[in-house]
Amino acid sequence: MVKLSVVVPFYNVQTYASDTLLALRADAREDVEFLLVDDCSTDRTPDILRRAARELPGARLLTHEVNKGLASARNTGIDAARGEYLAFLDGDDWTAPGHFTGLLAAIEHLGCDFVRTDHMVCTGKARKIARVPVGRRNTVLEPRAAILPADRSTSVDYPYAWAGMYHRRLAERGLLHFTDGLRTAEDRPWIWKLHREAESFAVTAPRGVPGGIGLFYRRGVATSLTQIGDARQLDFLRAFDQVLGETAADPDAATLLPKAVRTYCAIIAHHLGNADRFEPAVLRQLRVRSGEALRRMPQDVLAATLDAMDADRAARLRRVRRRAGAPPASTGVRTEVAAA
Repeated sequence: MVKLSVVVPFYNVQTYASDTLLALRADAREDVEFLLVDDCSTDRTPDILRRAARELPGARLLTHEVNKGLASARNTGIDAARGEYLAFLDGDDWTAPGHFTGLLAAIEHLGCDFVRTDHMVCTGKARKIARVPVGRRNTVLEPRAAILPADRSTSVDYPYAWAGMYHRRLAERGLLHFTDGLRTAEDRPWIWKLHREAESFAVTAPRGVPGGIGLFYRRGVATSLTQIGDARQLDFLRAFDQVLGETAADPDAATLLPKAVRTYCAIIAHHLGNADRFEPAVLRQLRVRSGEALRRMPQDVLAATLDAMDADRAARLRRVRRRAGAPPASTGVRTEVAAA
C-alpha cells in the first residue's frame, strides 16, 4: 500500500533537477511514491527525469506532450497518485533528509485533513525562514477560522502548496486540484478553497528534522514565472477573480470578502509598483485589467480597504480605478468570473 505520494512538476530546470531528485532519495521507502511530472521541458530535464525514473525508488515519470503550466502539472500528479496522503515539491527546490517522512509522521499523529509547515527561503547564499502565520502549533484547528482577520497576514496569505501535506479525502472532495491553465498565483484560489471547505488542519514541523525546517525554496530562479514579465504574470488577475467569485458565494461572504478584497488589492498594488519588470504591452494590459478588476469588486468593501491602506498604494489603486471609468450599477462581485 502506498502511504504517501509526492507530486513534483518539472519544467526546464536542468540546473536544479538533479539536486531535487537527490534530496527525494533520502525519503525513499517502500510506501512512498514520487510522481515526476515533465511539463514538456525543452532542455535536458527530460533526460534527467528518465534516469531518475530508473534509479530513484518509488519514482514514476508522467509527461505532458504540450506545456500546460504548473497548475495542470500538479493536477496530473494528483490524478495519478495512489497514496493515503499527498505532498508537493517544485522541481527547482529541495528538502532535508527525512522531511516528507517526518511530516507524514506528524500528520498521522495529529489526524487532521492537512498540515502546513515553515520553510527556508534561499536567495543565492542568503537564507531566511518563512513562518506559517498561525501562532498555535501542533494543535488541530478549524481552517475557516484561520482566514481572518482581514488586516493581518493569515494562513491564506501563505499559499504555497509544497509547504504542507494533505489527506487523500481532500482530493476525493475536489479540494486539492488546481485551476487548470493558471500560469501564476495558482496557489491562491486553492488555499482559499482549502480553508473554506476542509474540516481540520494544523501547523507543525517534520518529525526528526533538525531545527524543524526541512523545505528549501529557491528564490530568484531565472526560469521561474515570478522572474518573467510577460503576459503569463497577469494570470494573478484570473486567480483572484476566482477567489472573489467563490468567496462572494460563500454563506459567510460578508465576513470573508474584506479579507479577499484587501489581499487582491495588495497584489495589484505590488505589480503596479514593479512596472519596470513588465514588457510595455503587458504593462498596459496590467493597468487596464487591474482597473476593471477594481470596478468589479464590491465598492463599499473596496472603499473601506483603500481607506485603510497606506497612501502610496491606495493612490496607485485609485488612479487605475479612475482610468477604468465608473463602476457597474451592481456593487456585488460578478460571480460568473469564478467559472472562467
